[in-house]
Amino acid sequence: MYAIVDIAGQQFKVAKDQYLFVHRLQGEEGASIEFDSVLLADNEGKVTIGKPTIEGAKVKATILSHLKGDKVIVFKKKRRKGYRKKNGHRQHLSKIQITDIAI
Repeated sequence: MYAIVDIAGQQFKVAKDQYLFVHRLQGEEGASIEFDSVLLADNEGKVTIGKPTIEGAKVKATILSHLKGDKVIVFKKKRRKGYRKKNGHRQHLSKIQITDIAI
C-alpha cells in the first residue's frame, strides 16, 4: 500500500514505516502529525484517485528530528568586471516516519 501526499507544498510517494526528509514542520520531536491532502492511494492494486484529494483519507506520521541539510554554495560572477559573490545556504528539514495510511 502506498499513497501520494502533499506535505509542505511538495508531493511525496509514501508507504508505511518509510522515512522522509521534508521542509521544516511545526511541532516538537516525537509529536504525531496527520496529513489530509492525499492525492492518490493504492491498496494492493486498487487505485483511488482524488479530485483533487481523497475525502476522508489521512496519512499519519511521527516527527523524529529537526536538522539542517547539506550546504549549498551560491556563486555569482561577471567576467572581466571583477564582480564575484559567494554565498551559502543550509535548508532546515524535518525527518519524519510514516506510521499509518488510512483511506
